[in-house]
Amino acid sequence: MSNLGFIRVAAATPKLKIANTEYNAKQIVESLCISEESDCGVVVFPELCVTGATCGDLFYQDLLYGKSLEALNQILKFSEKNSTVIIIGLYIEFESSRMNCAAFIQNGKIKGIVPKMFISGRQSRWFTPGHTIAEKITSINFMGTDIPFGNLLFKDTISGAAFGIEVSDDIERPINPGALLSLNGAGIILNPAAGYETAGEAGRRRHIISSGSRKNICAYVTASAGVHESTTDMVYGGHNIIAENGEILSESGRFNRGQAMLFADIDFELLRHERMQAHSFVETAAYYADKPAFSAITIEPLKLFDSEKQSLIRVYSKSPFLAGPPDAAAEQCKEIFEIQCAGLAKRLEHTGAVKSVIGVSGGVDSALALLACAAAHKTLGKNTGDITALTMPGFGTTDKTRENALRIMELLGTDIREISIRDSVAQHFKDISHDPENHNVTYENAQARERTQILMDIANSENGIVIGTGDLSESALGWCTYCGDHMSMYNVNAGIPKTLVKSVLQWITDCKLNGPSGDKTFSSDNSALSYAIEDILNTPVSPELLPGDENESITQKTEDMVGPYDLIDFFIYYTLKYGFSPEKLLYLANLAFAGDYSAETIRKWLSSFYKRFFSQQFKRSCMPDGPKAVAVGISPRGGLAMPSDAACEIWIKEE
Repeated sequence: MSNLGFIRVAAATPKLKIANTEYNAKQIVESLCISEESDCGVVVFPELCVTGATCGDLFYQDLLYGKSLEALNQILKFSEKNSTVIIIGLYIEFESSRMNCAAFIQNGKIKGIVPKMFISGRQSRWFTPGHTIAEKITSINFMGTDIPFGNLLFKDTISGAAFGIEVSDDIERPINPGALLSLNGAGIILNPAAGYETAGEAGRRRHIISSGSRKNICAYVTASAGVHESTTDMVYGGHNIIAENGEILSESGRFNRGQAMLFADIDFELLRHERMQAHSFVETAAYYADKPAFSAITIEPLKLFDSEKQSLIRVYSKSPFLAGPPDAAAEQCKEIFEIQCAGLAKRLEHTGAVKSVIGVSGGVDSALALLACAAAHKTLGKNTGDITALTMPGFGTTDKTRENALRIMELLGTDIREISIRDSVAQHFKDISHDPENHNVTYENAQARERTQILMDIANSENGIVIGTGDLSESALGWCTYCGDHMSMYNVNAGIPKTLVKSVLQWITDCKLNGPSGDKTFSSDNSALSYAIEDILNTPVSPELLPGDENESITQKTEDMVGPYDLIDFFIYYTLKYGFSPEKLLYLANLAFAGDYSAETIRKWLSSFYKRFFSQQFKRSCMPDGPKAVAVGISPRGGLAMPSDAACEIWIKEE
């Protein structure tokens, strides 16, 4: 199995003694031994870690400088035996100046030196701003060797991974080096730092790093000076952070008195894919190209993550559409529901429709769509009695789902209508000479199309619009009848995957109906409505197009035919958002769902997903309008541009 596009990185804060370079070098080597045991590809150490960042006027002492070079030689000698990239914070002398720098070390060699470009505060007493030197030279004679210096970009031409160095609080400049490095191709920014602690500083630092990684579509590896720095005036906390594209992958505690090591697995392939899709990033990169000019330094092939020898550190949520703590998940559900309601309210207002017409099956999709209709009508000052809600029993409708449909329609105060489709579909079978005992696709689809015809005709006769109920997962799979439930005049569920449909419904019961505010948006009897929704949530997902068993129980369960929706939504998210290969997707799904599904089961449904996703694009090419609600969209008008006759063979073969 390949490396799958991951590289393991570490942010290290070793123990330290101010100005004791020999001791500091030993501690750095000790940290490197720990990182080597974890098969790290890159290790970042703090700013000025060879001497300590708080040496003050000792930086003027020639003895300290000479000893710092001896310590650096010890580190270089240790690094000869492996290809791990090491970023070391140190200072160097050039002509009559001293510069606060970071060295990029690999295989015992310094591949390049990057200065801290901007110097502020007390550091200006000892160090010259690096940009003043980098504007004049591109290499520097250091320890008897000419070494690339200044604006540098480090590239592994084999894997395609590219790195930049940004020293400490250079990240806080209005146009910072990390942004320029990212625009010139760096996917991972290595940030040796020495930020001291004050109340609230940790939160500010966390925000700067995570937002920097998001806007630059990059990863940040920040290693900070720790508690063993001088405490004469300030205390340093060793606050290490590793972030990727706005998400903090790993974060250390502060004030650790031992060897502090923070690890994370960065997905540099994911970052590359995100950048390719972000046209604004590409345009900005073109504008800022060579402003300033960066020298590209080719490095040795990196030590990449090996899935056959290592276990991935990062954890992948089973519900990637709804990742995050409970409070954040609840807020996301709230936003999704508000997007649905705002979209429908605008469409009703624009068309001048008097009524919303919706088919209610007693399942989760139609329940959420009906609730969105009720909220949109309230927003516009319209009565929920202007919602024409229909239940249309067919050959597979069970008493349970029919009763749930009628109960929720009644509690919401809608105009309730029940129209059986059995006789009309039976007549249709006679008209087309179809044997009603033949329960094939014609048998199933005729029912879906009859329901849609009824909805459309009632909407026409009553100046209304038909509200669609099909969700994003069903559209991705093509799990809908063409010109049946596939079609509507506005689909409020179009941008919501199945797992989130359930989550939003659960949020409505937990927070709106049973929450402390006792929200009466939907019904005067919240407990009864909550009970009805819970019953719907506990009912298996089914199209109910085939007759039930002798006990009139559901025999046609959707997840038995297309796969578990938690797996399907996992596949949809990582295929459409990040373009993960089948090999990578299978690997991550096995990690995320270990203990839930066997490897064989996951492989089976992944193969099924690809076949359905590719073959059913023609349905998505003419899907109705509906609001995008999550990071992934499949609308042909702004979400997914895909040919209807694309072949899936290479995806199937790579699993």
